[in-house]
Amino acid sequence: MDAKRTIRLTDPRALRALAHPTRLRLVGLLRREGPLTATQAGALIGEVPASASFHLRQLAKYGLVEEAAGGRGRERPWQATAMFTSWSGAGGSPDLAIADQMLTAVVAERYAEQLQAWLAAKPGEPVEWQEAAGLGDVLLYVTADELKQIGDGLDDLLRPYLDRVDDRSKRPESARLVSFIRMALPTDEPDAR
Repeated sequence: MDAKRTIRLTDPRALRALAHPTRLRLVGLLRREGPLTATQAGALIGEVPASASFHLRQLAKYGLVEEAAGGRGRERPWQATAMFTSWSGAGGSPDLAIADQMLTAVVAERYAEQLQAWLAAKPGEPVEWQEAAGLGDVLLYVTADELKQIGDGLDDLLRPYLDRVDDRSKRPESARLVSFIRMALPTDEPDAR
């Protein structure tokens, strides 16, 4: 997305540390709402403060979160170190490949949870949001380079909206947090459609 605001994970231990659903939620929360204390963050995701504190310390070991200015002891706030995380086990060690697969599976599970939550809430949402939200697919025959270009093009389209995540003053009054999930998966299945 934005190289200056992205942390790239290359250590299998860091990937495994982030591949915990609570830790994944904490990093996302701090990116949206941080800085927060362990007590505040825990309350927002349904974790007790001791659990949230433990998970935040684990994330800090790998540079995914850090202590923010101000506060002391239990009242010390935490913040995410980057707005985005990237990783890839492609061409790496077997240990990195396994950690990549583990983290990717947890992220995909989180995406599925978000989709199910939207589908459950959709009937009660305003019509304009029901119509604006989308789910669909298209089959393309592309090369790996072309697929990369498509992904880069989507990143370019989204870039003007990224500052709104961490700068509330840039959000239009009617703006809502939207999870834009992108998947591009090679498939050789004859019934892929």
